[in-house]
Amino acid sequence: MVPTPRPLSTRLKHLGFTQGSQMKLYGEKFEVAGEPIVVTAELVLVDAVETKSGQLKRIRIPLPILKMAHDSAP
Repeated sequence: MVPTPRPLSTRLKHLGFTQGSQMKLYGEKFEVAGEPIVVTAELVLVDAVETKSGQLKRIRIPLPILKMAHDSAP
């Protein structure tokens, strides 16, 4: 039986891109405010609140993280 591959958004959630998670990207600290938005396999966005300013921003998930998510597929 061949396992069904998990969607990219699910794999990203397992890497920590879940609502309420805090992370540092692009030199800034953010709190994730939504689900990953998969545009293409190389372009995934996530809504996050910048900790310093409190501004809501839509951030691109870096390609090395997307590669990790692709590599973690069953």
